[in-house]
Amino acid sequence: MGRVSFLNLLSAEWLKTKRTPVRWLSFLTPVAFAVLLTWYFSLKKVTPYIQAEIYQAFFEVWATVVIPAGSGIISGIVVNQEEMAGDFNGFLGSKLPRNRLYLGKLATITLFSMTSMMIGMVTLLIGIRYVLNIPVNGIIFIVAAFILQLSAMPLFAFHIWIGFARGMGESCGLGCAGVLIASLMASSLGDTVWPLVPWAWPVRLSMLPGIYLPGVILPQHFKSLRFILEQSLKGIIPVAVFFTMMLVGGLVWFNKWECGKTYD
Repeated sequence: MGRVSFLNLLSAEWLKTKRTPVRWLSFLTPVAFAVLLTWYFSLKKVTPYIQAEIYQAFFEVWATVVIPAGSGIISGIVVNQEEMAGDFNGFLGSKLPRNRLYLGKLATITLFSMTSMMIGMVTLLIGIRYVLNIPVNGIIFIVAAFILQLSAMPLFAFHIWIGFARGMGESCGLGCAGVLIASLMASSLGDTVWPLVPWAWPVRLSMLPGIYLPGVILPQHFKSLRFILEQSLKGIIPVAVFFTMMLVGGLVWFNKWECGKTYD
């Protein structure tokens, strides 16, 4: 029964996005980005390391732009929709427990992100294989996408909390600020501090599988299992801790929320 109720909740959340830009942003943006990337690399000479270049371009842009900005904007939109429909009264007046309502919003944002990522990646892989005529290691791309999504979960939990507590404007603003932070953390500036910065985790962790792509020339130490595990643990542990903090903190706060505006 619980499963059916939650599926019904997700179905209701899906219907609520019908008259919003959420679907367009989630489903058309990845296709446009993948097509643009395929076109760009079709103008370049095919080299032994072109697959690694495509991989880096796709996941760096996705992790430093799409994830930070998207999590802020999408979270802001889905929360703002409830505010506009009766100042949250209809939403909180549901017979469902508040925990389930909150988790339904978080699950909706997560599913949109996962679907968007898969659409973009599949479109890109098709472009690499059949437009650029380059054999592609799809497994590495899939593993990287899975890692990126997991490492982005703390940001989703953070933004849904901010969306309810501070409103759409602040959620979107923090998402845009996250783009700048993630871009800096992707550079050498983030080499020592990235495990402490949530916006750095998607880009740093999603780059790890790419070292096994053809044409990537690195010292053998960087391709060793020990190195991969060390780097992974630097990110996985803070990801798990911060996600737990944001999820538990958000649920506790939401259950006590008086439903009035706490922002301008």
